[in-house]
Amino acid sequence: MSLQIRFSLNDGLYLKDPQDSKLGKNIIQHSILLIDEYGFESFTFKKLAERIGSTEASIYRYFENKHLLLIFLVNWYWEWVSYLIKVNTMNVSDPRIKLKIIIHSFVFAPKDNPGVEYVNESKLHNIFISEGVKAYHTKDVDKDNSKGFFKSYKSLANSVSNIISEINPQFKYPYALATNLFEMSNNHIYFAKHLPRLTDISVNGNNVDEVETMLNYFADKLLS
Repeated sequence: MSLQIRFSLNDGLYLKDPQDSKLGKNIIQHSILLIDEYGFESFTFKKLAERIGSTEASIYRYFENKHLLLIFLVNWYWEWVSYLIKVNTMNVSDPRIKLKIIIHSFVFAPKDNPGVEYVNESKLHNIFISEGVKAYHTKDVDKDNSKGFFKSYKSLANSVSNIISEINPQFKYPYALATNLFEMSNNHIYFAKHLPRLTDISVNGNNVDEVETMLNYFADKLLS
């Protein structure tokens, strides 16, 4: 089963919204697979064109360059996590339970869903973990920010910080905790897999339960 989801992303990221056409969805689908396979630095529009049986020119009609494509994919992932949080907390009133659901969504976003037809959420999550910071740790981050390219992340952080403030109105750093919980959910999976001396948790195959346990531990200690 696939979900019919279309996120409204910043129109400065693309020349033509790839969510609106078969070719565009094909570009999204196979760019995720190729970046996951080769890494962002080795990924090119030429390789993508060859994979989808099209031309580089057709891809450039959608995206000006591969950096904007990466920001698009990262934004899609932020929106996907926000969507899961909204759906999973819809009928929940207790903010502490909401935060636990949010943490679960942070960690298990690529797994707890039936999938969107043209997006492999698991591989997109791999990209987010290993390549995501390259979307905003750049020399042009201020210019990109002025264009609203990171609005999806800000909206996600804002919604989580509001829940944190509900739990403890006296907590001084709700935004910092919101973004740190999200970043930790990705960074420590990466550390556990590649730089284990930088974390206290382990990831066995696709089992990331320890990450969720760690995030709940930090949240409980800081907000108690």
